Amino acid sequence: MSVVGEGTERGGGTGDVGGGADEPGWEVDPDDESGVAVVAAVGRQIRAWREAAGMRAGEFAAAMGYGEDLIYKVEGGRRIPRPEFLDGADVVLGAGGKLAAMKADVAEARYPKKIRDLARLEARAVELAAYGSHNLHGLLQTEEYARALLGTRRPVLPPDELERALAGRMARHSIFDRVPAPELSFVQEEASLRRPIGGVEVWRRQLENLLRLGELPFVDIQVMPTSRWDHPGTGGRIQVLKFADGSAVGRADDEFAGRPISHPKQLRILELRYGITQARALTPEESRAFIEQVLGET
Repeated sequence: MSVVGEGTERGGGTGDVGGGADEPGWEVDPDDESGVAVVAAVGRQIRAWREAAGMRAGEFAAAMGYGEDLIYKVEGGRRIPRPEFLDGADVVLGAGGKLAAMKADVAEARYPKKIRDLARLEARAVELAAYGSHNLHGLLQTEEYARALLGTRRPVLPPDELERALAGRMARHSIFDRVPAPELSFVQEEASLRRPIGGVEVWRRQLENLLRLGELPFVDIQVMPTSRWDHPGTGGRIQVLKFADGSAVGRADDEFAGRPISHPKQLRILELRYGITQARALTPEESRAFIEQVLGET
């Protein structure tokens, strides 16, 4: 289970066979057992409705405006349909909302498994503490910043795979709308604020987003000045998530082989490291003034 992963898994191509436009969805990851099961079940339902309507796959494809090959992929559970595909299929097949209602079932399968695992943890967390050294934490990123950052991956992510990763990252931002809200604490190295990911305008809007998020009563954003080197966060990222039942999970780049941990003794080490790092950083008020200064310098 990933705790701080911001990566992606392989998506699919968008080749067209059969004359129509291929739906820009994603291939199903065969290693994602839960995702495979959901998409296969949805595909079977679409096929059942198509056959009940007396339509051949080619006729259904033409009515939908997609290629016949895509229909076979979706019905065979090999392609994750987007919401608009399910809406269209519901209308064309006269399903009365039953196919459109499956959008909620398919939604999670659209995102890479490691992102879904992370989102589930964040959705349960009552406290989140995160230290970031090179780039801003995924929860703090604007969509355009995240897109530019994902675009720096090598090898380069195919467009559909990049969109899948981006959608998964943005979906996690629902944590800010939770009621009751969790307590969120972020410490970011100065370098992560000064790196103009995406160009000056994208960078400026990202800084403005940090100021906006910092105004939320349950969010603390602190800056670690580059001049302050004597803290235990120099080994890389640290993250700890705490849950209502008293359990917790954490991860650090340079501890426990970088793997998620949940043993109380190991968690105490991460909490100690984060606590000291947080204490060395600027206060939230000082950090806000610092971010405003950086924004002004742009």
